[in-house]
Amino acid sequence: MATFFSVLMLISSIVLIVSILMQESKQEGLGSIGGGAADSIFGKSIGTSRQALLRKITIVASVIFMISAVALAI
Repeated sequence: MATFFSVLMLISSIVLIVSILMQESKQEGLGSIGGGAADSIFGKSIGTSRQALLRKITIVASVIFMISAVALAI
């Protein structure tokens, strides 16, 4: 059973890393100071399907990761 949770933790951690790295930043940083501020505010829709899918994948992978970590600790 420990092997199952170890493999589950490994897979969920890899999925979690990839899904976080593929998400776009919500902050524009210093790029919003210049002339691109209008594009960053009005140019994109907030609820894009790709970002929503990546967010759901991140949430599910993190829940699986935490459950497998607790199961391995017991």
